[in-house]
Formats: sequence, structure tokens, C-alpha cells
Amino acid sequence: MSVTIGSGHEGNVRQQVDAYVSRVKGGEMGALPSVLSLFVLTILFSVLNPYFFTQGNFANLLTQTATLMMLAMALVFVILIAEIDLSAGVTSGVAMALFILMTNKGGIDWRISILAGLVLGTAIGAMIGFFVAKVGVPSFVVTLGLFLGFQGLQLALLGDGGLYRIEVPEIKAIMNDNLPAWMGWGFLIAAMIIMTAINFYDRSVRTRSGLANRPISLMYTKLAIVAGIGAALVAMLNLNRSTSMKEISGVPIVVPIAITVLFLGTLLLDRTLFGRHLYAVGGNPEAARRSGIKVVKIRIIAFMLCSFLAVISGIFNASRIGAVEATAGKSIVLSGVAAAVVGGVSLFGGRGRLIHAAVGALVIAIIDNGLGLLGLPAGINFLVTGGVLILAATVDAVSRKRSSTAS
Repeated sequence: MSVTIGSGHEGNVRQQVDAYVSRVKGGEMGALPSVLSLFVLTILFSVLNPYFFTQGNFANLLTQTATLMMLAMALVFVILIAEIDLSAGVTSGVAMALFILMTNKGGIDWRISILAGLVLGTAIGAMIGFFVAKVGVPSFVVTLGLFLGFQGLQLALLGDGGLYRIEVPEIKAIMNDNLPAWMGWGFLIAAMIIMTAINFYDRSVRTRSGLANRPISLMYTKLAIVAGIGAALVAMLNLNRSTSMKEISGVPIVVPIAITVLFLGTLLLDRTLFGRHLYAVGGNPEAARRSGIKVVKIRIIAFMLCSFLAVISGIFNASRIGAVEATAGKSIVLSGVAAAVVGGVSLFGGRGRLIHAAVGALVIAIIDNGLGLLGLPAGINFLVTGGVLILAATVDAVSRKRSSTAS
């Protein structure tokens, strides 16, 4: 009996691997290309420049990635329904202009000002969603108009100088300060406990429903890999990375914030009725409508979530530079779209996850960081990033054709 059970478990593991390989061959590659690119680029730049894989540069890389990663995750919600939001960057700029005016000129508590900025961003998203889903104006046209108009609004709000320093220590600390060593370990332990609990909960739900579970060894392997990578990162970041007398160590404060948003957004997409409806609308809006899904409502909420997260990206950017400027968000939105696509989010809609956008943002940040360390001209960076984007879009189109052919 024990032999039969053992070989059955081995067969289950083998079947899981075979099923994954089949999905990849059928065109469902997900984030696989971007993850492979991540490893290749890390090895390449580590060989070409010994400073690349140091704790100092790694901490800088994480903070540099945070703003782009948050914007890329914001854009996932609209890309999943085969739409686009070119105004996401400047929406965050307008929200931060409101924040800085309320705090610096109005003397209003920074928490209320941040909340006002988030509410404004969400309202802008609702307006975009109304014009796209209810009126029927293409999202490209609506958001392009706002992209141009909001740049003027930022100038009107901030004046000719167009620059206000942030005087709130809590905001500046997000991108510039670090957690104590114990807090970094505490966050990792808490994350692993939550992740383990969710995995066991999923298994219990499937068991009660009479559905088959994946081999538990796969779950333990995944948890061990995540724990190992997380422990290595926390240990590296807790080392002193300063070249001066003042010690600088610890996990950057922005990292747990970004991971928390990623976790909550993933729960929303993967484990709620809204998430299932969003994917359905992106895959086939007409079929979704006929099945009773409120397509207009789903589209509007998607734009609202995009704008809400875009404002968080704007907070990160303002914290990094220590100021709010009238040109904030003007140039980052295309990089956000690129990050999402490079990570494996399909521009055709219905495919992609927030983690894909996060990985894509890290790929683009590594390219920027690595080429900068090599002292290459900025033009090379644009050429390489553009080439990677075209390659990712091509892989998406080809894989979609293969999956439709296979089905």
C-alpha cells in the first residue's frame, strides 16, 4: 500500500510538471520570459560590474523600482480589460499637487491631505471609466486628452515655479529611510505565516468541495523557496551599506508597503467575484454581458483602482525626490505600460497578474541600473528597453495565437 501511495504522489508531481510544460507549449507562458530575463540580466551585470550585486546597489535598485512597479500594477487593472490609461502618471501628479497645497499652504494635517489626494485620484478614475464604459469614448482618446490637460492643471495649481518641497518627515521617510533589522525579519515571518495559512486554507476548501489538491510537497517547496529568497534579501539589506561614518542598514520602508499593496491587489483579483468578473470582461466582454456580469460597472471600477494606485505611485515619487513638481508623472506612464507588458500582462486583455507587472518593473529597473553602472549613454538605455518591450509584445501575440490554435 505504501508503495502505491508513494508512486501516486510522484505521479501527481510529474503530472503537475507535465501540465505546466504543456501550458507553456500552448502559449500560456505568464511571467516565465520576464523571470528568465531577470536572472540573465542579474548574472550579466554582476559579471560586467562588481558593484551591481552589492547590498548598497541592491537597496537602491529596490527603491528605484518601487514607483514604476506601483504604476505598472495600477495599469494592470485597465490592461486586463483591454483598455489603456495614458493619464495615470499625471493623475498622480494632480493628486500630489493637491496634497502639497493642502499641507504647505493650507496647513492641513498630512494624513487628511493624502486621503484627499487618493479620493481625487479615484474620482478621476471614475470619470474616465464613465466616458469609456458608459459614453463609449475610446480609452486612448479620453486618457490622452487628460494627459495633456492635467499637465496644464498641474502648472495652474503649483504656479510658475512649479516646485514645492515636502515638509512632512513621514512622507520623505517612505523612500529614504529603512526599517530596523528586527522589523525586517518580523515582516518576513509575518508574510510567511500568512502565505502558509492561505495555502492550507485553500487545500481545506478544495478537500471539502471534493476537489483534488496538488501534492503538498509542491506547496512546501514553493514556501521554502520564497522563505529562502526572502531571508537572503533581508540578511543582505540588514548589513551596513554605507561608505561613510554613518551606518545605513535595514530593509527600505517602501519595500513592505509595496509588497502589502501587491498582496492585497492579488487577493482582489484572484479571490473575489470582482476579480473573476474583471478577467471575464477582459477575455470576452460580450460573453460576460450575456452571463449577467455588469460590464459597465466592472470597467468603471477598473479605472478607479488604476487611478487610486497611480496616486500611491505619485506618493513614492514625491518621497524619493523630496518635492512635488509640476511635471510629475509626465514621462513615467509609458514605462509603466512597458513594465506590465514585459512582465507578461497581455495587451489583448484577460491575461496577467499584478506579480507579472512587478517582475516587469524590476526587469526595466535592472536594465536602467545596470547600463548606468557601465557608464553607457542614456540613449542605449532607451534602445534596449524599447527592444525588450517589442520582444515581449511579440511573445504575447505569438503565444496568444498558439493558445487559440491549441484550443
